[in-house]
Amino acid sequence: MAVIILLVVAALLVAAGFLASFFWATNDGQFDDTFTPSVRILFDDEKPAENHKVS
Repeated sequence: MAVIILLVVAALLVAAGFLASFFWATNDGQFDDTFTPSVRILFDDEKPAENHKVS
């Protein structure tokens, strides 16, 4: 039973670490992208290659 408690505590610590690093990255501006939305309209969508079968 003590092993389960130890694993739950370890899982909570790992989850708290990931949550803290996520908040640190968002506050640090890691996910800010101010350039791409302004130029996205300038790029054409790629058309899928057409497969022509010759019989």
